[in-house]
Amino acid sequence: MIDPEYLLHSPCGKQWEKIGIKNHHGINIPLFSLHSENSHGIGEYTDLIPIIDWCKSIGFDVIQLLPLNDTGLGNSPYSAISAFALNPIYLSLQKLPYLDHYPKLLDELKALPKFSNQGLIDYTKVREVKYQFLKHYYNEAKLSILTSQEFKVFVEDAQSWLLGYSVFITLKIMFNWSRWEEWPPEYHNPTPELIAKVAKEHFEDVEWLIVIQYLCDKQMTDVKAAAERNQVLLMGDIPILIDRESADVWLNRSLFNLSYSAGAPPDQYSSDGQSWGFPTYNWEVIEMDNYSWWLRRIKFASRYYHLIRIDHVVGFFRIWSVPVGHSPKDGVFIPIDQNTWIDHGQRIMLMMINGSDMLLIGEDLGVIPPEVRKCLTALGICGTRVMRWERNWNGDRNFISPQNYQIDSLTTVSTHDSETLPQWWRDHPDEAKVYADFKGWSYHPNISRDNLKEILWDSHHSSSLFHINLLNEYLSLIPGLSHPTLEEERINIPGIVTDTNWTYRFVPTVEELISNATLKNMMEQVIL
Repeated sequence: MIDPEYLLHSPCGKQWEKIGIKNHHGINIPLFSLHSENSHGIGEYTDLIPIIDWCKSIGFDVIQLLPLNDTGLGNSPYSAISAFALNPIYLSLQKLPYLDHYPKLLDELKALPKFSNQGLIDYTKVREVKYQFLKHYYNEAKLSILTSQEFKVFVEDAQSWLLGYSVFITLKIMFNWSRWEEWPPEYHNPTPELIAKVAKEHFEDVEWLIVIQYLCDKQMTDVKAAAERNQVLLMGDIPILIDRESADVWLNRSLFNLSYSAGAPPDQYSSDGQSWGFPTYNWEVIEMDNYSWWLRRIKFASRYYHLIRIDHVVGFFRIWSVPVGHSPKDGVFIPIDQNTWIDHGQRIMLMMINGSDMLLIGEDLGVIPPEVRKCLTALGICGTRVMRWERNWNGDRNFISPQNYQIDSLTTVSTHDSETLPQWWRDHPDEAKVYADFKGWSYHPNISRDNLKEILWDSHHSSSLFHINLLNEYLSLIPGLSHPTLEEERINIPGIVTDTNWTYRFVPTVEELISNATLKNMMEQVIL
């Protein structure tokens, strides 16, 4: 067991000192899953403010979020078209500045459909309605916004990416969201001159997108300020990869290797391996540029978050790289020389640690070389422990007691990519029976409320410093707060394309959540 005081002397020492070496309890919320009385079909940035107050009242001090970056016409938060821009779909229309000055806009807002009573999120309808309103809002309120000091400060802070992103989206819309490689040749390779030319020729379209990003930033920085008032930590999520169809790839071609697709080698879960379609990085070029793009990315994320989950952290040490057009079986780990993996990944981790005051939480699930975990420990970076997967795989295959987890870790019972605990218990009886034996229980396919509550209690009393679970795991303990079937409680099924991925919506509204005394009492009990 690691000595917690060591963390203060690790490379992450300043971050640990800031947040405190103590038990941190939290909930994991996909923002899109929230809905309040005022939101329009999807969770909105400002919906997090009452959730922050509620967490404070319970004794929870962390809210973990999935990535919030712009995904264009896509739904997956892990397939962003910008490493910097926030997703406009999460804007709260009710909280836009200067709205009270424009009665016509207020009337239009009252008439907008809410879409929140539908079972699943309809991204297409929500985008259509919100973007149309935002266009009208921009036409009315732009003078007040453009002349404000807040707007000017934001544009200055975001100057390294904002104009290039806004020009890219303008061209995307102009060419019906086709791939940038299919655009007319003169737009394939952006130069400062091309960016300036498009910005001048499509001035209002570009300016509208810049204003939208300012509004997103304003709402998210308000959320962070509310979190800090309540001493609640916000945990963001940085996906390791970025979409090929992103502004960043278009603008910074030399940083990416478009000849390869990142993925995973064949294993017991996928005999063919996986190819995800995202380009890999040209780390040699990035390093020669002193990691400037990554440093800007990390620094900008720190505007919104106190902690950051590093998605697929092992990929920064070595990543399965599949030649485009080939089978995943034809891939190789890059760097090729495994003797360089630890030095390679450590340099990148140190860059991230030194690049902001956010504490890093590594998503180190799956097959991870032991040396990688040792490196993360030495750096003071937490790993992730999903209780159902923590077993003595090289011995009797029994479950490891949560009391024996490393202190520098985050304990959770499930992830956004897995079944919730009740569904896993029912659908994987071979594994769940072993867990029941481990707990001294009799196995029944439908996990009892008492057993479910005890597992959640265990997750909050592991030897980890962080204890965070999906909010829907707690909701399943209270009748009426979950969907009728367990399948409807799943957020994402990796590796397949389905209409239900990323469309999960909590049953209760934000107002119903924070006013439910039974839920509050139960959540207080699991951390006692």
